[in-house]
Amino acid sequence: MRTVTLTIDGRAVQAREGEKLLRVALENGIYIPNLCAIPGVEHPAAACRLCFVEIEGYSRPVTACTEPVVEGMVVSTRSPRVDRLVLTAFELLLSNHRLDCASCSRNRTCELQKIARERRWPLRVKRLRKLERNLPVDDSSPVLRYDPNRCVLCGRCVWVCREKGAGVLGFAGRGFERRVTTFGDVPLSQSGCTGCGECIKVCPVGALTEKEIAIISV
Repeated sequence: MRTVTLTIDGRAVQAREGEKLLRVALENGIYIPNLCAIPGVEHPAAACRLCFVEIEGYSRPVTACTEPVVEGMVVSTRSPRVDRLVLTAFELLLSNHRLDCASCSRNRTCELQKIARERRWPLRVKRLRKLERNLPVDDSSPVLRYDPNRCVLCGRCVWVCREKGAGVLGFAGRGFERRVTTFGDVPLSQSGCTGCGECIKVCPVGALTEKEIAIISV
Protein backbone atom coordinates (compact mmCIF):
# COMPACT_ATOMS: atom_id res chain seq x y z
CA MET A 1 0.00 0.00 0.00
CA ARG A 2 1.54 3.32 -1.04
CA THR A 3 2.14 6.33 1.18
CA VAL A 4 0.15 9.51 0.50
CA THR A 5 0.50 13.08 1.75
CA LEU A 6 -2.51 15.04 2.95
CA THR A 7 -3.06 18.30 4.80
CA ILE A 8 -4.99 18.49 8.08
CA ASP A 9 -5.59 21.94 9.55
CA GLY A 10 -2.73 23.34 7.48
CA ARG A 11 -0.29 20.64 8.50
CA ALA A 12 1.15 18.12 6.00
CA VAL A 13 1.04 14.51 7.22
CA GLN A 14 1.79 11.17 5.63
CA ALA A 15 -0.29 8.01 5.87
CA ARG A 16 -1.01 4.75 4.12
CA GLU A 17 -3.49 5.24 1.28
CA GLY A 18 -6.97 4.10 2.31
CA GLU A 19 -6.34 4.43 6.03
CA LYS A 20 -9.23 6.08 7.86
CA LEU A 21 -8.85 9.82 8.31
CA LEU A 22 -9.75 9.80 12.01
CA ARG A 23 -6.97 7.35 12.84
CA VAL A 24 -4.43 9.33 10.76
CA ALA A 25 -5.34 12.56 12.56
CA LEU A 26 -5.17 11.04 16.04
CA GLU A 27 -1.85 9.30 15.35
CA ASN A 28 -0.42 12.67 14.31
CA GLY A 29 -1.59 14.45 17.45
CA ILE A 30 -4.57 16.16 15.80
CA TYR A 31 -7.61 15.66 17.99
CA ILE A 32 -11.01 14.95 16.46
CA PRO A 33 -13.86 14.16 18.90
CA ASN A 34 -14.98 10.54 18.75
CA LEU A 35 -16.66 7.88 20.87
CA CYS A 36 -17.52 4.90 18.68
CA ALA A 37 -14.29 4.46 16.69
CA ILE A 38 -12.35 1.25 17.38
CA PRO A 39 -8.81 0.85 16.00
CA GLY A 40 -8.63 -1.87 13.37
CA VAL A 41 -12.34 -2.04 12.56
CA GLU A 42 -12.68 -1.88 8.79
CA HIS A 43 -16.27 -0.63 8.67
CA PRO A 44 -16.89 1.78 11.59
CA ALA A 45 -20.46 2.30 12.77
CA ALA A 46 -20.17 6.12 12.72
CA ALA A 47 -22.84 6.11 15.42
CA CYS A 48 -21.74 8.99 17.63
CA ARG A 49 -21.62 11.62 14.82
CA LEU A 50 -18.87 13.53 16.62
CA CYS A 51 -16.01 13.22 14.14
CA PHE A 52 -17.32 15.44 11.34
CA VAL A 53 -14.70 17.29 9.28
CA GLU A 54 -14.71 19.32 6.08
CA ILE A 55 -12.70 18.20 3.07
CA GLU A 56 -11.81 20.54 0.23
CA GLY A 57 -13.97 19.76 -2.80
CA TYR A 58 -16.70 17.99 -0.79
CA SER A 59 -20.13 19.59 -0.70
CA ARG A 60 -20.81 18.72 2.94
CA PRO A 61 -18.96 17.59 6.08
CA VAL A 62 -18.17 13.87 6.41
CA THR A 63 -17.35 11.54 9.31
CA ALA A 64 -13.60 11.14 9.67
CA CYS A 65 -13.90 7.58 10.97
CA THR A 66 -15.33 6.35 7.65
CA GLU A 67 -13.35 8.50 5.21
CA PRO A 68 -10.26 6.90 3.61
CA VAL A 69 -7.32 9.21 3.00
CA VAL A 70 -6.08 9.91 -0.52
CA GLU A 71 -3.20 11.84 -2.02
CA GLY A 72 -3.59 15.61 -1.77
CA MET A 73 -6.62 15.58 0.56
CA VAL A 74 -7.09 18.90 2.39
CA VAL A 75 -8.97 18.59 5.67
CA SER A 76 -10.35 21.10 8.19
CA THR A 77 -11.32 19.72 11.59
CA ARG A 78 -12.85 23.04 12.67
CA SER A 79 -15.26 25.29 10.81
CA PRO A 80 -18.64 26.89 11.62
CA ARG A 81 -20.48 23.99 9.93
CA VAL A 82 -18.38 21.31 11.59
CA ASP A 83 -18.59 22.89 15.04
CA ARG A 84 -22.35 23.26 14.76
CA LEU A 85 -22.83 19.61 13.79
CA VAL A 86 -20.48 18.25 16.45
CA LEU A 87 -21.87 20.45 19.22
CA THR A 88 -25.43 19.35 18.39
CA ALA A 89 -24.41 15.67 18.51
CA PHE A 90 -22.55 16.27 21.77
CA GLU A 91 -25.52 17.99 23.41
CA LEU A 92 -27.84 15.19 22.26
CA LEU A 93 -25.58 12.71 24.05
CA LEU A 94 -25.49 14.83 27.19
CA SER A 95 -29.27 15.20 27.21
CA ASN A 96 -29.59 11.44 27.70
CA HIS A 97 -26.53 10.87 29.91
CA ARG A 98 -26.43 10.82 33.69
CA LEU A 99 -24.12 13.72 34.52
CA ASP A 100 -22.86 12.91 37.99
CA CYS A 101 -19.15 13.06 37.22
CA ALA A 102 -18.04 13.42 40.85
CA SER A 103 -19.43 9.98 41.73
CA CYS A 104 -18.42 8.27 38.47
CA SER A 105 -15.42 5.92 38.40
CA ARG A 106 -14.36 7.39 35.04
CA ASN A 107 -14.18 10.95 36.36
CA ARG A 108 -11.17 12.69 34.72
CA THR A 109 -10.69 9.81 32.26
CA CYS A 110 -14.09 10.04 30.56
CA GLU A 111 -14.16 10.73 26.82
CA LEU A 112 -17.10 13.12 27.23
CA GLN A 113 -15.01 15.20 29.60
CA LYS A 114 -12.12 15.13 27.12
CA ILE A 115 -14.35 16.37 24.29
CA ALA A 116 -15.71 19.18 26.46
CA ARG A 117 -12.18 20.14 27.52
CA GLU A 118 -10.71 20.04 24.00
CA ARG A 119 -13.57 22.02 22.46
CA ARG A 120 -14.01 24.29 25.51
CA TRP A 121 -17.67 23.40 25.75
CA PRO A 122 -19.61 23.22 29.03
CA LEU A 123 -20.35 19.69 30.21
CA ARG A 124 -24.04 20.40 30.54
CA VAL A 125 -27.16 20.64 28.40
CA LYS A 126 -27.99 24.22 27.39
CA ARG A 127 -30.28 24.05 24.35
CA LEU A 128 -32.05 20.71 24.88
CA ARG A 129 -34.34 19.27 27.50
CA LYS A 130 -32.79 16.69 29.82
CA LEU A 131 -34.23 13.22 29.08
CA GLU A 132 -32.97 10.88 31.77
CA ARG A 133 -34.62 7.45 31.63
CA ASN A 134 -33.70 6.15 35.10
CA LEU A 135 -33.12 2.60 33.85
CA PRO A 136 -32.23 -0.09 36.40
CA VAL A 137 -28.51 -0.73 36.97
CA ASP A 138 -27.39 -4.32 36.35
CA ASP A 139 -25.31 -5.21 39.39
CA SER A 140 -25.75 -8.97 39.07
CA SER A 141 -22.29 -9.86 37.75
CA PRO A 142 -19.61 -10.63 40.34
CA VAL A 143 -16.99 -8.70 38.35
CA LEU A 144 -18.66 -5.82 36.52
CA ARG A 145 -21.45 -3.32 36.81
CA TYR A 146 -23.55 -1.92 33.95
CA ASP A 147 -25.32 1.42 34.27
CA PRO A 148 -27.39 2.03 31.10
CA ASN A 149 -28.06 5.61 32.21
CA ARG A 150 -24.40 6.43 31.50
CA CYS A 151 -24.26 4.53 28.20
CA VAL A 152 -23.65 6.64 25.06
CA LEU A 153 -24.62 3.84 22.62
CA CYS A 154 -21.21 3.88 20.95
CA GLY A 155 -21.34 0.11 20.34
CA ARG A 156 -17.76 -0.56 21.42
CA CYS A 157 -18.80 -3.08 24.06
CA VAL A 158 -21.10 -4.89 21.63
CA TRP A 159 -18.29 -5.24 19.10
CA VAL A 160 -15.62 -6.39 21.56
CA CYS A 161 -17.99 -8.83 23.26
CA ARG A 162 -18.60 -10.50 19.89
CA GLU A 163 -14.93 -10.45 18.87
CA LYS A 164 -13.21 -11.34 22.13
CA GLY A 165 -15.88 -12.19 24.69
CA ALA A 166 -18.92 -14.44 25.01
CA GLY A 167 -21.04 -12.50 22.50
CA VAL A 168 -23.83 -11.76 24.97
CA LEU A 169 -24.29 -8.03 24.33
CA GLY A 170 -26.38 -6.38 21.63
CA PHE A 171 -28.66 -3.45 20.86
CA ALA A 172 -32.38 -3.44 21.55
CA GLY A 173 -35.10 -0.89 20.78
CA ARG A 174 -35.20 2.08 18.45
CA GLY A 175 -34.83 5.83 18.79
CA PHE A 176 -35.07 7.04 22.39
CA GLU A 177 -35.68 3.46 23.55
CA ARG A 178 -32.44 2.13 22.04
CA ARG A 179 -30.09 0.57 24.57
CA VAL A 180 -27.35 -1.98 25.03
CA THR A 181 -28.53 -5.13 26.75
CA THR A 182 -28.03 -8.87 26.87
CA PHE A 183 -29.80 -11.22 24.49
CA GLY A 184 -33.19 -11.94 25.98
CA ASP A 185 -32.73 -8.91 28.24
CA VAL A 186 -31.62 -11.14 31.10
CA PRO A 187 -29.24 -9.99 33.87
CA LEU A 188 -25.53 -10.28 33.10
CA SER A 189 -25.19 -13.07 35.66
CA GLN A 190 -27.62 -15.21 33.62
CA SER A 191 -26.42 -14.19 30.14
CA GLY A 192 -23.37 -16.40 29.75
CA CYS A 193 -21.02 -13.47 30.42
CA THR A 194 -17.60 -14.82 31.39
CA GLY A 195 -16.46 -11.64 33.11
CA CYS A 196 -13.46 -11.21 30.79
CA GLY A 197 -13.59 -7.43 31.24
CA GLU A 198 -12.97 -6.56 27.58
CA CYS A 199 -16.12 -4.41 27.52
CA ILE A 200 -14.86 -2.38 30.48
CA LYS A 201 -11.60 -1.64 28.66
CA VAL A 202 -13.32 -0.15 25.60
CA CYS A 203 -16.18 1.73 27.30
CA PRO A 204 -15.44 5.47 26.81
CA VAL A 205 -17.60 6.55 29.75
CA GLY A 206 -18.65 5.04 33.08
CA ALA A 207 -21.37 2.71 31.83
CA LEU A 208 -19.36 -0.49 32.31
CA THR A 209 -17.11 -0.54 35.36
CA GLU A 210 -15.14 -3.10 37.29
CA LYS A 211 -16.32 -4.12 40.73
CA GLU A 212 -13.97 -4.07 43.66
CA ILE A 213 -13.70 -7.66 44.80
CA ALA A 214 -13.01 -8.11 48.45
CA ILE A 215 -10.43 -10.76 49.29
CA ILE A 216 -11.23 -12.56 52.52
CA SER A 217 -8.30 -14.26 54.24
CA VAL A 218 -9.01 -17.45 56.13
